[in-house]
Order: sequence, then C-alpha cells, then structure tokens
Amino acid sequence: MKKTGFTTTALNVPFTKKDPHNSLQMPLYESVAFEFDSAEQIEANFKGEHIAHVYSRSSSPTVEYFELKIKALTNSNAVVAVSSGMAAISNTILAVTKAGDNIISSNQLFGHTLALFKQTFAEFGLETRFSNLKSKEEIERLIDEKTRAIYFETVTNPQLEIVDIEILTEIAQKYNLLLIADSTITPPNVFRAGKFGVNIELISTTKYISGGATSFGGAIIDHGNYDWNLNPNFSDYTEKFKKNAFIAKIRKNIYRNTGGSMAPQTAKMQIHGLDLLELRVERCYKNCMDLGVFFEAHPKVKKVVYPGLKSASNYKLAEKYFNGVPGTIMTFDLESKEACFAFMNKLQIIRRPTNLNDNKSLIIHPHSTIYGEFPEEERAEAGIHDTMMRLSVGIENVEDLIADIEGALD
Repeated sequence: MKKTGFTTTALNVPFTKKDPHNSLQMPLYESVAFEFDSAEQIEANFKGEHIAHVYSRSSSPTVEYFELKIKALTNSNAVVAVSSGMAAISNTILAVTKAGDNIISSNQLFGHTLALFKQTFAEFGLETRFSNLKSKEEIERLIDEKTRAIYFETVTNPQLEIVDIEILTEIAQKYNLLLIADSTITPPNVFRAGKFGVNIELISTTKYISGGATSFGGAIIDHGNYDWNLNPNFSDYTEKFKKNAFIAKIRKNIYRNTGGSMAPQTAKMQIHGLDLLELRVERCYKNCMDLGVFFEAHPKVKKVVYPGLKSASNYKLAEKYFNGVPGTIMTFDLESKEACFAFMNKLQIIRRPTNLNDNKSLIIHPHSTIYGEFPEEERAEAGIHDTMMRLSVGIENVEDLIADIEGALD
C-alpha cells in the first residue's frame, strides 16, 4: 500500500482481528480477564506458543490497538502503552539499568523528571550525571563503563531549549549507549525520532495525544535500532528475543510487575485523540506564531521565547528536527513575580492549571509551582526565574486570545 499522510494513516490502522459487526471504531474491552478454549491452550499461552490476551494488567484489545496506531504513526518496532508519562520514564530507566549504573541527562529537565532522577532513583543506587547536553566534551567526560544511556527532552519544559540531536546520537553510538528521548513537547507528526537515531522515545500521551486533557497515559516506543547485546542488563533476553529484547523485558518484567498499565477506557479516548492530533497541532502552532508576533511588540513583555519564531536563537534547530514546529509551548517574561500573578488573575479565557497541550490555552508560573519544591539555587541552574510565564497555546480563535492577554496586561 502506498505510504499515506499522518492523519490518513491514523484513521486507517487495521484491527488485529475482524470485528464481527464491522465497526469502524475499536470497541472498548472493559474485561479484566480473557477465557481460553482449553487448558492446553492456556498452557501454550504461558509458554509463549499461543499469543492471546490473558489479563488486562498485561494487555487488552483496546490498549493493543492504541499501541498499534502509535507504532504505525512513528514507523517504530514496538510500542508499550502505560499509565502516565512518568510511568513511561520510570519503566524504561528501570529496564535498562541496575543499581550501580548511571545515566547522563540534562541539567534542564521537567521538574518531576528531575525529582525522579535526583531523589527516587538515587535512593535505589542509580546515579544520574547531569550535564550541559550542548557540550560534547562535558558529556564525554561523564561517561564510564557503568553508563547505560543518555536521556534528553527534545524541547525542554519550560526553558524551551533544543539540543543538537545528531551530536547526541554520535556520542551514544561511539560509546554503545542507548539514546532515550522524551518527545512529549514535539508529537510524532512533527518529530520522526527514529530518523535521527533515537533508540527509545517516550511520550506523555496525557498531553497532545489524549485529545484535550481527557485522560492520563504514556507510551514507550522502541525504534528497533539498538543492539541490546551492548547492554549487559539484557543478557537474559537477547538470545531469545533479539531485537525485541527491550520490549520483552518491559512486558515480562518491569511493566507487568510494577503495575503501570494503561486502562482500556484511557486507550479508547486516546485512540480518538490520535485521529485529530495533526489538525490540533497545526491550529495551536498557527496561534503560537501569531501570539509570538504580538508578544514581541508589546512594551510590557520583557522577553518572549518560542523556538518557532525566526528571532529565536534555536530556530535553525527547530527547523532541522521539527520542520519548524517545536511544539506549542511558549514563555514570556514580565517585570516581576507580582506582575505575573496580577496578569494571571485578570485572564478570562486562558486557564490557570498545571497541564499543557490541552485544547484550551493554559498558563502557569513555573517558579512557584512545578519548581516550587526546589531550592533557589537549583531553580536558577535549571533556568527557572520568577518573572517567567509558561503558556500552552490551545485551539481557540487567536483574536480572542490576544484580546484576553491585552486586557490582562493593562
């Protein structure tokens, strides 16, 4: 079949089995368990000789179809859907490391990821070595025989920094390391992770993919371009499962045993979210560009950051990796924290929650919220200051957004 566009592909991923009623939508399978025809058949399943759904904590038809849609849209080797974006991160890192190992990551990460690496994983003997990922020399100095992966965000949240991914790929391949990307900010219709050498891609499907903040979810995407023999933590899986060693370890060990499965009800909602993903991103991006022009011209806005603007220092990287659409999050600075709070409190259309990539435009003050638990020194290191606002741009009519912002700035 001829390769089709993103939305056409999303709408036409076939079911694994023909629906008896010829439904055009994947049914919602809410069953916890699935029956077998005989004792011999269920034994064959547990031996891996007969593939079928057994128990929804491990797999279900609705979740499987959601995974197949993401697999088709990312042109990847395999996908595992989990309960949240944080579950995607934790399952992956637990699979590729053990106590005493280390990973290398950015010193500018989403606040909860930073806490996971600095606090939770550290207590279990996993070290995270934080680096300026724009410095090849600094990264290479941190690598030793216990380093297992380089972890990065395609666009950092909320700093909106972009690293040169090809440089990270070069380093990872030189030292036989896994390259793991959190691509939540840059959904698969704008970023082709496998094309640029990313091995494992992680997405919080709660954001763009959920279709408007309907549900929590996450996706672990294996692009099938890493030799798992290079990681000693996969010795029990590589001989039998070969290129699927990572997915086998996730499904048969980490994912199954820690219980971070996606609910079928969530998968059902997010299947619909995938169908309209490209259209929503296009509208949000157009709004971002119009708002960027507005912010750059407004005297009360001290600074605006959006990598899609030609004035941005990382605009060329946004063009190189994301076709000029580096997500739909932007930041802007006012003169003080007090001015930020006063502005937020006057808004009528733009909402004040902690989420992003909803259909609605959302605003937050990162310094006092998602980074509020961190000492001031660590907030400064992460590029978080109290004059910054983070705006997640939605699909509203842009003239209404501009009028709302103008009124709040008065």
